[in-house]
Amino acid sequence: MNKSKKSKALMIQGTSSYCGKSLFVAAFCRIFKDAGYKVAPFKAQNMSLNSFVTENGEEIARAQALQAFACDIEPTADMNPILLKPKGDMFCQIVLHGKPYKDTSASDYYSEFALKEGIESVKASLSRLMSYYDVIFIEGAGSPAEINLYEKDIANMSIAELANAPVLLVVDIDRGGAFASLVGTLELLKPEHRELVKGFIINKFRGQTKLLEPGLKRLEQITGKPVLGIVPYIQDLILPDEDSMSLERDFHYDEKKPTIAIIRLPRISNFTDFDPLEAEASINVHYVRSVKELGMPDAVIIPGTKNTIQDLLWLKEKGLASEIVRLAKLGIPIFGICGGYQIIGKKIMDKKGIEGGRSGEFDGLGLLDVITEFSEYDKLTKRVTAKIFADSPILNSGMGKTIIGYEIHMGNTSLGKDARPAFKIIKRGDEQVNDFDGAIDKNGLILGTYIHGIFDRLPLRKGLIEFLMRNKKMEFRNKTIRDIRVEWKKSLRRFSNVVKNSLNMKRVCEILDIPPIKG
Repeated sequence: MNKSKKSKALMIQGTSSYCGKSLFVAAFCRIFKDAGYKVAPFKAQNMSLNSFVTENGEEIARAQALQAFACDIEPTADMNPILLKPKGDMFCQIVLHGKPYKDTSASDYYSEFALKEGIESVKASLSRLMSYYDVIFIEGAGSPAEINLYEKDIANMSIAELANAPVLLVVDIDRGGAFASLVGTLELLKPEHRELVKGFIINKFRGQTKLLEPGLKRLEQITGKPVLGIVPYIQDLILPDEDSMSLERDFHYDEKKPTIAIIRLPRISNFTDFDPLEAEASINVHYVRSVKELGMPDAVIIPGTKNTIQDLLWLKEKGLASEIVRLAKLGIPIFGICGGYQIIGKKIMDKKGIEGGRSGEFDGLGLLDVITEFSEYDKLTKRVTAKIFADSPILNSGMGKTIIGYEIHMGNTSLGKDARPAFKIIKRGDEQVNDFDGAIDKNGLILGTYIHGIFDRLPLRKGLIEFLMRNKKMEFRNKTIRDIRVEWKKSLRRFSNVVKNSLNMKRVCEILDIPPIKG
């Protein structure tokens, strides 16, 4: 690769998805940034349900945005040149260099895109990053040992070769089978790729390290690779999740607290919108997939989706649509975000089959007097600054206050006579504007918006929690509200310190071919 400066790279691969690769890249970014290096993250291809909009209006995976946050730099599309957004039925949308490119099947992705436009785009982005930064920390995707896709994989060993990057292999020991996973992964790699693996990291260990020692010695004998460290299982990290597996965690219910039910749509996207709510000690938040799980919550949120129409039809099939309408009539607040906003409207029109893969007009839940139309394959991706505009029991405490978020949506929504705008957008990207977003009903308890991240900052989150606690005759205490970005920074610092203290950092620096870092 043609680079104008001598940069270093280290790649973090894993034996599986959800083993900690994203967080280890973030931790290394923070550790080496603190050591004085100019660092940046990179992931060639990311399949993610959660995305983020950069300053330039580019859509990338949320994980790379968090890693850039760890570096104290602004995210760019070069950090994640290919984002795959699942749409269901073995189809996904390709977001290329931050912009929608096309929808494709899995087979067409590998046969028509990956080794053509895909790899060329990856090379260009990686080259730009390596020409500017001292060290690039690269995240792999899934496992490098998927032998059915090995020759077409543009996210793992091919990237290590491009970047001349040594590889550290991470395994989640909490899942079990860690030793077999490490040995098996190595065994399935080509010899030249096996040589790129310079060591193992064992993640999420609960217990006494001494009990692992016989296994560690045997592992090193079998593979000839060192174990660079054992990172303990860390509780209560407040960081955005990327993988939908995180939604399978247990729900701990406290009957004294208000409960917010989030509908677990089959094609859910950007569920990190609700991380700030989950971080609140004063409320219960859980994801539901059935009428039985829904029960009698104090509020319901319908989140974003990669296929609004298909998920609308799923809601009707499961009986959730009629149950949500029933709850709304009882005065339970209903929020719709992005695709959820479209779903709670009166009608969705998709004459060309752009969104749902099938053309037609579809009746929504009818909770808001709005109609959404999909007319072209184009997506609005912008950061926005807005002010709370509508008068309502939930929004009153934040009236006129600023919220900051981002738009990622297809389709245009128009308001009828019984709907009022919820927010006033004053800035979109770098442009000062005077636009309106979202809608709210006459009673102020049904709200829809296209703005993601509306709960990250205090005004709307505080207003919702205040309202729910008043309804349960509970006293609201300001101290329960946390600034989620401060919490992210604390958790990143905490995890980075654990990683630094758990790993043989001298050996990591040797692998990177740089002087040992201090501390």
